[in-house]
Amino acid sequence: MITSDEELAQAAASGDAGAFATLLERRYDGIFRLAYRLTGQTHQAEDLTQDICAALPAKIGGYRGQAKFTTWLYRVVVNAAQDMRRRQASHARAAASWGDLEHMRRRDAAEVAESLDWLYQAMNALPEDLRGTLALTLDAELTHAQAADVLGVSEGTVSWRMSEIRKRLRAMKEEELADE
Repeated sequence: MITSDEELAQAAASGDAGAFATLLERRYDGIFRLAYRLTGQTHQAEDLTQDICAALPAKIGGYRGQAKFTTWLYRVVVNAAQDMRRRQASHARAAASWGDLEHMRRRDAAEVAESLDWLYQAMNALPEDLRGTLALTLDAELTHAQAADVLGVSEGTVSWRMSEIRKRLRAMKEEELADE
């Protein structure tokens, strides 16, 4: 006498490991075939089938016997395939976002490096007293008062020099843009 899938499912839901093993042996190939049709790729179908078989002991308690067992089982497979596609789409969006972020980070870093190169070249074109003042306030991050102490000049002189530096750098940049 052959036990029906529905009877095996009811027994498996009650904890009968033998009934579960028989049911899984009987329906494993059907699960894989449907998973393959839904995914179109052998490795994805294999992964999906393994995931379903691992989750089936917990899910089988949800089988109520109101429909054929295969109908219920195929619904489990379809739902699992949809969940897998959603996860893959979510991972793909996240990966694309990280790629865009890395692209922007590299572009920003290149722009900063280019700006710093220009600034260091422009600094070399300044007279020594202005270059020293700029180096202390920009590179060493000293306040005008601290830079004045280091240079042995008044704070007002440092402020004037910084104003002069800004004018000269602006003029250099405008000249470069006019040459382009």
